[in-house]
Amino acid sequence: MSRGAANRRIVLLAGAFVALLGVALARAFWLQVVQGDAYAAMATRQHRETVVVPAGRGTIFDRNGEPLAIGEQAMTVFANPRQVDRPRELTLAIAKELDLDLAPVYSLLTDRSKGFVYIARKVDPRDAEALEKLGFAGLGFYPEELRTYPQKRVASQVLGYAGLDNLGLEGLERSLDRVLAGKPGSQTIVKDPIGRALDVVSTKPETPGRNIRLTIDHQIQANAEAVLAETVAQHGARAASAIVMDPHTGGVLAMATAPGFNANRFPTTRADRRRNRAVTDTYEPGSTFKLVTIAAALEEHVVKPGSSFLLPPSLQVADRVIREAHDRGTERMTVRGIVERSSNIGTITIAQRLGEGRLAYWIDRFGFGGKTGLDFPGESPGFALPPEEWSGSTIGTVPIGHGIAVTPIQMARAYAAIANGGVLVQPHLVERVDGKPVARKGGTRVVSRRVSKQMLSMLRGVVLEGTGTQAAIPGYTVAGKTGTAAKIDSTGRYSHTDYVASFVGLVPATKPRLVIMVMVDEPSGSIYGGDVAAPVFRQIARFNLQHLEVPPDAPRTAHSPG
Repeated sequence: MSRGAANRRIVLLAGAFVALLGVALARAFWLQVVQGDAYAAMATRQHRETVVVPAGRGTIFDRNGEPLAIGEQAMTVFANPRQVDRPRELTLAIAKELDLDLAPVYSLLTDRSKGFVYIARKVDPRDAEALEKLGFAGLGFYPEELRTYPQKRVASQVLGYAGLDNLGLEGLERSLDRVLAGKPGSQTIVKDPIGRALDVVSTKPETPGRNIRLTIDHQIQANAEAVLAETVAQHGARAASAIVMDPHTGGVLAMATAPGFNANRFPTTRADRRRNRAVTDTYEPGSTFKLVTIAAALEEHVVKPGSSFLLPPSLQVADRVIREAHDRGTERMTVRGIVERSSNIGTITIAQRLGEGRLAYWIDRFGFGGKTGLDFPGESPGFALPPEEWSGSTIGTVPIGHGIAVTPIQMARAYAAIANGGVLVQPHLVERVDGKPVARKGGTRVVSRRVSKQMLSMLRGVVLEGTGTQAAIPGYTVAGKTGTAAKIDSTGRYSHTDYVASFVGLVPATKPRLVIMVMVDEPSGSIYGGDVAAPVFRQIARFNLQHLEVPPDAPRTAHSPG
């Protein structure tokens, strides 16, 4: 090879090296100068991570400060499959410490298409700590709050449930979610190349949720639930509900439903068991509704307690023949006797004197056909037929509690108006938020004190010698009313087998401290409110009077058979 050819090759080789160097320098310039900020930010992101710190959910207390819903410390375990270098060993460790199945965990850890997967949410912090100490690459931990219900079954339908992400899903947990939830914070964490946290460089503190104090008394609630559960079992009933309410404030001390469930097992509980039937379910009230008819007639001066009527055993109203619940001949009864003996014919006769338009007005005045305003989601307004839709026979059905649909809370409120001197109060479950009383509107006068006293006196007679004698409590005066109503079956007709038995009582009747409403759905055997619901009232009321230390107002009856 000639010297010239060799020199040309050397020049070409040198040129190639210069060109490659130029390309490298240009690439370096592009990466470091033109794209430098972007790659620097990417590097920072790879070594820094901002983690959301959930806010603690507020605690729900009963009226005495007993916790009903609380947050417990838990740990959530996650992984970055791209950083996991020993998936088999890590899978075995996770299965051992967290008691998880091997196959699903291994599948998560080997899915390198994802940079984040949950391994387990809200586990015991001690188990998570044992796993963290093993030092596996790609595994991460952060604290979370686990919502728990320490009273388990007590007030479960009222409290509802907060789910895995601490969002309220049902009940008060749902309706008060904004108050209870708080605002999350954040932490920026520096990590090493394999994803392990080294340091926290910045923190934005979370704002915890506010605490709620209810009007519910957990002991009164627990007792009511126990009595209802026993009643459902004893009578083979479909369900039962009870409300205990302060008639002067509208505060609900208990709102119980049977069958119940453990609130900590909410996700696996059937929807029908989770329903708060005292608020969402309607029924025909039967004779307990006669309170509205009689109170309206007294207020309108259509009758007096001593007004008497000669009553036949049956009554033709348009195309219907109305009869009494029990056979009798033609009798003369006073208004007091009509209430005490729960006479259908007598009540309809009084309603006819009052008139359709005025009765419809009083039904609306007592709040039927509309929501009570209770601070609970999903309240039903019930149903009251508009006056323009009344037929000729409506005046023979509605006055005795048929052809109208009510909720237990509506009935409790109506009787509370008689107990407190004539004022329709707003029932409520929430008493305080972060220690501050919740502002409420005052009640609306619905009947005069005169009429409330007259009704109280007649309702006392129901328990002393009428249909509600099984509601009597030794040492105390009791006022109340029984109710029995057939349910409408799938054909739209009244059933001959399925009934609702109810009783609403006021105690002590001389100065009522409590309104207690009991409704038993589809009892078998006896179907009458006086036989099924009145004894339930007695059991609930006796416990409550002792628990609240209410002094006897009829001490001479204290040793009488109950």
